[in-house]
This record gives sequence, structure tokens and C-alpha cells, in this order.
Amino acid sequence: MTKKIFRAIFMVAFLVLLACLALITGVLYDNFTRQQSDQLSAQAELAAQGVEDEGLAYFDGLDSGDTRITWIAADGSVLYDTDADSGAMENHSTREEFIEAVETGRGESSRYSSTLSTETIYRAVLLDDGTVLRTAADHDTVLALLLGMFFPLLAIVAAAVALAAWLASRLARRIVGPLNAIDLDSPLENEAYDELSPLLTRVESQKEQIKSQLEELSRRREEFSAVTDNMSEGLILLDREGMILSINPSAARIFGAGSASIGRDILTLDRSPELRSLMESASAGRHGEVVIERGGAEYQLSASPVLTDGVSRGTVLLAFDVTEKLKAERIRREFTANVSHELKTPLHSIMGAAELLQDGLVKSEDQQRFLGRIRSEAERLVALVDDVIDLSRMDEGDNFPREETDLLQLARDVAGDLGPAAEKRGIAISVGGSGGSVFGVRRLLWEIVWNLCDNAVKYGRDGGHVSVAVEGTASGGVSLSVADDGIGIPAEHRARVFERFYRVDKSHSRATGGTGLGLSIVKHAAQYHGAQIELESEEGRGTRIAVLFPPRSTG
Repeated sequence: MTKKIFRAIFMVAFLVLLACLALITGVLYDNFTRQQSDQLSAQAELAAQGVEDEGLAYFDGLDSGDTRITWIAADGSVLYDTDADSGAMENHSTREEFIEAVETGRGESSRYSSTLSTETIYRAVLLDDGTVLRTAADHDTVLALLLGMFFPLLAIVAAAVALAAWLASRLARRIVGPLNAIDLDSPLENEAYDELSPLLTRVESQKEQIKSQLEELSRRREEFSAVTDNMSEGLILLDREGMILSINPSAARIFGAGSASIGRDILTLDRSPELRSLMESASAGRHGEVVIERGGAEYQLSASPVLTDGVSRGTVLLAFDVTEKLKAERIRREFTANVSHELKTPLHSIMGAAELLQDGLVKSEDQQRFLGRIRSEAERLVALVDDVIDLSRMDEGDNFPREETDLLQLARDVAGDLGPAAEKRGIAISVGGSGGSVFGVRRLLWEIVWNLCDNAVKYGRDGGHVSVAVEGTASGGVSLSVADDGIGIPAEHRARVFERFYRVDKSHSRATGGTGLGLSIVKHAAQYHGAQIELESEEGRGTRIAVLFPPRSTG
């Protein structure tokens, strides 16, 4: 702005200078010409009077200076000339000043010489005898005058230009100074030009508006950060080129990135083909989803393009931890397949025995055996269905009625019920301990004790021993432990024995008629009561499983 003001002031000053020089030069030149013309006319009058009085003798000893005097006869021939031989001069009858003097008594004219850059002024007076006396004088033209004054004029112009530049610079600084000193943080507190008041008022209004918008933007940004920072899902915002604009802590943890990842390509964090394909779909304006594995967990990546007028301007990338979901889905499929399989086996046995009985292909003495088989398989089905129902109810979080239960007495009742099965294999069951009471669901507690003891009998060695103990713990809880001296559990199977339908020895399990859900029921029933399970086993030497109930468990 300072430069513009300087140039404007300088140009105005320079043009004014040129105009003044032109005007002064013109006025002075015109004044000089007029004075010279008047002087020449006066000289012509004086010379005419002298010639009429003295004749040709008037010119004897006459010093005319720079003025040329010519006496012209009535026919135009030259009688006398102060600067040239009259006899050699041409006839002047055609000259403008001569003709005008003959006609009016006075004549004047001027002629310009381009060669000499001079102008000659002529004044003529008619004498009484019909002759004409003419005076003439030369003076420079304006151009010649300017050329003659070139160096003085150049010095004057240079000085004037320098002065104009200095004044323009100073004035520009004085004009711009108050503008540069304006405090835009407090527009209304400035003492600037009155003409700027509307502008400063508008600036103050816009400043307040911008401040309000910035505060609102900051508040929204804080809210956005508070929401995204506490999201369990990963959130990444990308621009149209796939560069990271924002990444929340969950996403940074999933992809092993940090704040330095802002501004980087998303593919520098993960170069998997799945993510590359997902980003290509988002760039094309299509929503996409893929599942990737990171750090032993599975994540579903969902990419949604941000479209403006049908053109993708960026991408919102969400990462959901679907490990449990996929695990539950696999368990559900396995559970469905296992239940179907477990139901088919006894049903096929029942249907086979029933068909043989219906077709009369069974001898009368064998009918009871077939009927007994049908009954035992039906009981196995009922037990399987009951176990599935119990697991489903616990999965659904059903509330069961709670009561104070003497766990030691419950263990003795279970041992009594399993007594006949244990006697068949020569297994002795002992129940002991200081006892303990648990506030819980009696039927689920019975399931825990029953399944642990039933497994101990089934997988114990013939003639072996099963020990059941109920003790109080140092923390005020109750411990139930069941130990056998049977086949034990190999190390590679111990982490999975509590899964539904998982069997270490499938052939033995089939022979003993188990449903494969016993330990899974123990696990879920223990979790329902807030209890912990401990497993100790050594292959070929037996297994000990303990359930540790917390003090006064309320579920």
C-alpha cells in the first residue's frame, strides 16, 4: 500500500511539475514575443518618420542593432536594406506585410525557418510618398529556447523529482503509519482516521463473530476428541488421498501407530491386501468391510466414503473388535453341530431297537434287553436336553432362586447317588472336610458337585478312590475339591476340557454315556456364583479340580 501511495503522489507531483514548466515556458515565450513585436512596431514608426524627414540620408551612420530595416519602393523594389545590398534583393511586392501596409497603412507578418529553428517578425509602415518602411527581427522558437535551456531545465527537473520523491515518501509513510499502527485485536480502541470508523466497527463485529465460532469449534473438537478417545472402536479419518487426518487411541493401539502417523498414508500402517482392497472400494465411493487379525485378535474394518456431489472427499474407517463375536459364532456352530451329533447317536440306537421289536425280529428272551437299551438311550437324551437347557439359561443370564446351601451335605448326597456306579468299578468315594455354606442356586450347586464327582468315577481307575472335600478358605469363602487317581488329563487338553462337547478320550466318553457338557456346566455354574476353578492333573496319576466360592456370594 505504501508503494502505491508513493507512486500516486510522485506521479501527481511530477505531472504538476511538467505542467507548470510547460505553462511558464509558454507564458514567458508569449510575453517575450509580444514585447518584441511591440518594440519592432515602435522602431518601424520611428524609422518611417526619420526617412520622411531626411530621406536616404537618415540611414547614414545609423546603428539598428539586431533590427533589420528595409525601405521598399511602391513597385516592390528594395531601395535600401541595413543587412544586404539592395540591388541584389528580389522584389518584395508579394510579401504579406508589404501588401497589408499598402492596403491599410500598417502591415505585419512572421515567417519560420526550420533550418535555423528561428522565427522572423516583420512590421511595415506606408510612407506618404507611397513607399513602405519595414523592420524585422529574429527570435528563437519554443523548441530552440528549450534546447538552449536543456541543462538548466534538467537540473531543475532532477531537483524537483528528488524533492517530489522525498515528499511523496514522507507523505506516504505519514498516511500509512496510522494504518499500520491499528491494533486489530481491539479495533474500537484505535485513534485512526475518522473515515476508518465504519471499517473498524465492522472488524470488531467480525472479530467477535470469529471468536464465537472458534470457541464453538474448539468445544465441538473437544467433544469429538472426548468421544473418539474413549471409544473402544478404532476410528480413523482419511482425506481423498488416503492420508490420515485423525486417529483415536483405540485405532492407534490396533495398528501400532502414534500421533506421528498424522499426515501419513494409511497403507504405511498396514499393507495387507485386505486393507488395500478396502481403500480402493472407498476411493470408488463404495462401502466395504473386511476382517483382519492383529495381535491375536480379530477386527472388522468398515470403510465408508464421504461423498460430496457423488465424488469421494475422504473416508471414515472404523475398526471393531469382533474376536468374541466370531468366537461365539464358531462356538454356536460347533455347539449346534455337536448337539445334532449327540442327539443322532441315541436316537439311531432307539430307532434301530424299536424297528427290530416292531418287525418281530427280536426273540422274546432278548426283548427286555432291547427295551432296556431304548430306556437308557432315552435317559441319555433327556440328560443331554436338560444340560443344554441349563447352559442356555445360564447363557441368557436367567435369575435362579438362591438359598443357603450346605455344600458338604450336598456332596454327601451326590456321593450317595453315585454309589452304585462307583461300586461296579470298585471305586471308593470319600467325602470330608470342615464344611461350608454357600448362598446360591441349589440346583446349579448340585450340578457342579454331581458333574465333578461323576467325571471322577467315570475316568477313575478300577478299584481306585475319589476324594471330595469341602473346606473354608482364609478369605471367608468355601472350597470344593474333587480328586481321583484315574487316567489324568494330558497337558495339551487341559485348557479346553471346559469347552462344550470337548472330550479328551472320545471312545471312552461314548462308552460311559457322557454328554460332553459336564465340565462346561461346571464352568458356567461356577461363573454364575462368582467362583474360580483350579485344575491340577498329571497324566496316568489322576486329576484334582477345585471350585473356590467367594465369601457370601450373591451371584
